Amino acid sequence: MTTTAADPDPLVRRMRPFGTTIFAEMSALAVRTGAVNLGQGFPDTDGPAEMLAAAAEALRGGHNQYPPGPGIPALRAAIAAHQRRFWGLDYDPDNQVLVTAGATEAIAAAILGLCETGDEVVCFEPYYDSYAASIALAGAVRRPVTLRPAADGRYAFDPAELRAAFGPRTRLVLLNSPHNPTGKVFAADELALIGELCQEYDVLAVTDEVYEHLVFTDAGSPHIPLATLPGMRERTLRISSAGKTFSCTGWKIGWASGPAPLVAATMRVKQFLTFVNGAPLQPAVAVALALPDGYYRDFRAGLQARRDQLSAGLVEAGFRVLRPEGTYFVTTDITRLGGRDGVEFCRSLPERCGVVAVPTQVFYDDVEAGRRLVRFAFCKRPEVLAEAVTRLRPLGTSAS
Repeated sequence: MTTTAADPDPLVRRMRPFGTTIFAEMSALAVRTGAVNLGQGFPDTDGPAEMLAAAAEALRGGHNQYPPGPGIPALRAAIAAHQRRFWGLDYDPDNQVLVTAGATEAIAAAILGLCETGDEVVCFEPYYDSYAASIALAGAVRRPVTLRPAADGRYAFDPAELRAAFGPRTRLVLLNSPHNPTGKVFAADELALIGELCQEYDVLAVTDEVYEHLVFTDAGSPHIPLATLPGMRERTLRISSAGKTFSCTGWKIGWASGPAPLVAATMRVKQFLTFVNGAPLQPAVAVALALPDGYYRDFRAGLQARRDQLSAGLVEAGFRVLRPEGTYFVTTDITRLGGRDGVEFCRSLPERCGVVAVPTQVFYDDVEAGRRLVRFAFCKRPEVLAEAVTRLRPLGTSAS
């Protein structure tokens, strides 16, 4: 595409709605102002010592060249064993498991590999921003179903709205549970309806389950992989990664698992995106996946304590907190603080209080549904959260 005086932008039109991500904008704002960054969801501590030691050993042991395209056999076997252990799902590591450059690449490769131009993708909003971009890259059409908080703060969707989103052009459902940014864990009856509609309309499912181990003990529902429901294993591509569970978001080691044809379609695209990635990190993730149950239990408990710490501080500062059931994030309503627009609120917050958050409205097609909602990340050290709460506390005083 060449530029013209009438259209000087060389970017293809389908990508023009997607500028710099809100995460990059807010993280840059944190650096510029010296604010506590509770915007982007990355921990400020390293992962388990066994995993880090295995990575160092692999670096020194010559694991620094291209790994096999689908991922090293040891990691694919560890992923398959992990899914049997926790979810009772059996996948053949040789043709039903694919290692990717994080879950984001897995999602993009799956959508590009499974959707033709004009196909429709049902997803739940607010959604992680890469979903909309990946759907646009494929020339597909998103059909969002809005999650709305009820009086008790739990998010839910209208079953009639979900049913109405399905039609003859629907190709797949893109489901994120536990859900970013709301912290919602989809309940058994909700998943059953999604599964019924997938089968009724002969639709595939791509599930983003990167927070599979971050479901808190007081959640209304446990995590239930959609692939475990009757009739869904054969039509579901299940995606996860090491980044969130093992506090190594910069490693970008993810995976997709499912029926061999769905994995093969994803692989056909993935090989032309990154080809391969993370050779010395793959053996280390295999070690991490085999850690004992106590690791997963303690990691979840630590995050739950930090969720409660930040939530209490946000309530004290005047926010209405929508208590998350899982993930790294707590969503708040800024209405009580006089906030009318989350983007404006978040852009001014670093100067006002020295804290960075993310406006949730950027994750909606229905912007009004999220205009007064703001997301904070609690995957930080307790002393960092305490400092953030101290800086936010004057908001409550000024609001009252």
